[in-house]
Amino acid sequence: MAKDTRLVYSTETGKIRHQSDNPTPPAGDGIVRIRRETSGRKGKGVTTLSGIPLAEKELASLARELKQLCGTGGTVKNFVIEIQGDHRDKLKAALEARGFTVKLAGG
Repeated sequence: MAKDTRLVYSTETGKIRHQSDNPTPPAGDGIVRIRRETSGRKGKGVTTLSGIPLAEKELASLARELKQLCGTGGTVKNFVIEIQGDHRDKLKAALEARGFTVKLAGG
C-alpha cells in the first residue's frame, strides 16, 4: 500500500473505522460562549454556543433540549450548537441552571 492511502472497507469486516472517524471535542477553557451570528446565512440570525465540554451524543441531546426550550430549529456542527433566531438570554439562563459557566460574546 502507498503511504498516502488507507483501508476504508474490507469484505471480511465491512467498514473500517479509524481514530479520526470519532472526533473528540476541542479542549477549551471551560467557558461556554454564546454569540449571535448572521455571516454566511443570507442575513438570517442564529445563536451559536461553543466551548461546551460534552461528547457528540450528549451535545446532540443538549441541543435538542435547547431547541425545544426556544421553540425553534437548529443543528450541531463541529461541536458548535446553532439555534435559529436570537435567544441569547434564554439560553444563558438555561445553561447556567445546568452548571455551565456562560459568557455572552460578540456584539
